Amino acid sequence: MKVVVLGSGVIGLTSAWYLSQAGFEVTVVDRQARAAEETSFANAGQISYGYSSPWAAPGIPTKAIKWLFEQHAPLKVKPSLNPELIRWAGQMLGNCQIDKYRVNKSRMLTIANRSRDCLAKLNQEFELNYQGRRQGTLQIFRNHAQLKAVEKDIALLEESGTSCRLLDPSQCLVQEPGLANMQGELVGGLYLPDDETGDCYLFCQQLQHMAEQAGVKFLFNTDVVNLVEEDRKVVAVNTSQGEIEADHYVVALGSYSKALLKPLGINMPVYPVKGYSLTLPVIDEQHAPTSTVMDETYKVAVTRFAQRIRVAGTAELAGFDPALPDKRLATLNHVVSNLFPQGIDFTKAEYWTGFRPMTPDGTPIIGRTKLDNLYTNTGHGTLGWTMACGSADILTEVMTASGQRILPELSIERYL
Repeated sequence: MKVVVLGSGVIGLTSAWYLSQAGFEVTVVDRQARAAEETSFANAGQISYGYSSPWAAPGIPTKAIKWLFEQHAPLKVKPSLNPELIRWAGQMLGNCQIDKYRVNKSRMLTIANRSRDCLAKLNQEFELNYQGRRQGTLQIFRNHAQLKAVEKDIALLEESGTSCRLLDPSQCLVQEPGLANMQGELVGGLYLPDDETGDCYLFCQQLQHMAEQAGVKFLFNTDVVNLVEEDRKVVAVNTSQGEIEADHYVVALGSYSKALLKPLGINMPVYPVKGYSLTLPVIDEQHAPTSTVMDETYKVAVTRFAQRIRVAGTAELAGFDPALPDKRLATLNHVVSNLFPQGIDFTKAEYWTGFRPMTPDGTPIIGRTKLDNLYTNTGHGTLGWTMACGSADILTEVMTASGQRILPELSIERYL
């Protein structure tokens, strides 16, 4: 059976790998020159299974109003009358109720925990080197309200079988000695020992090579124009290099999935939430992070690779605007200079921005569409690297007819 996977970010690439391992003949199409050149290129580097939570949470509407007036707020909104943004934001606000939050977080944790097992198996079978570390995530709190709020998350984490431990300020410093500068400013932290770190781009380059050796065909520098539909099926994909036919088609184009599917009458509720990152070299081990530190106040993650750190954060609703404004980058600089002022070489900063495909409920959209042979694997928001292997494994089960039971709650059907 032939499958065309559209997109070679970490989601498209893992989809291609798992489908090929299940016996499908896979072709991957991407407009870039090689895999992971867009949203997967310089993401946060977190593989944060325990931190898999929807942005749509109780209290967010009130916080969002307050953030409008804060310089280093985690959420920024560019004023717009775009009906797509208005509709998406309305759906997101509707998911901020506690009952919906519990359902959405539970679904996300299920995917994340499955992804943890899949990545572990992949690492056991192959010698992957993407500067990964398995030393957990430390979520730090600067006020007691944050500490109180996390109690509900701890209950959900425990229900899902996700390991976690609440730490006092002194224990936080033991876990991350480089935070010594923060002594007296922290009220506690949540430690998630099963979380990992790693350079997603390096992972993707290795997986691309493995996939090629396994027979996956890659068509790079190839634009996807449109999908051709006949009798409730896709019969071809038009590209800048001509028409490609297959038995099945997988849309894994991240934020760009929506535009491709819209002419087919499939309204994909995915919005490009713009994120920023900063990569810096480590110059002092004692004053640098050992793994991932998530600053709950600013929603900024500081992640350790080999001799680099990746600082990532800010959710900006600004459409497909690729600009790197100083006022957005200032938040990343502020957080990392506050947490690790002595361990990093700030003169060698490398800035980047990407469009994270976010759904209103935080859960990705995985599974079959209303067209019998058309599938999606998109909408992972900030958790594409975390959920990639598990999502691809789920998609493969669906496409081999062994996972139909999970289709309604993860596919586009849940929005109909």
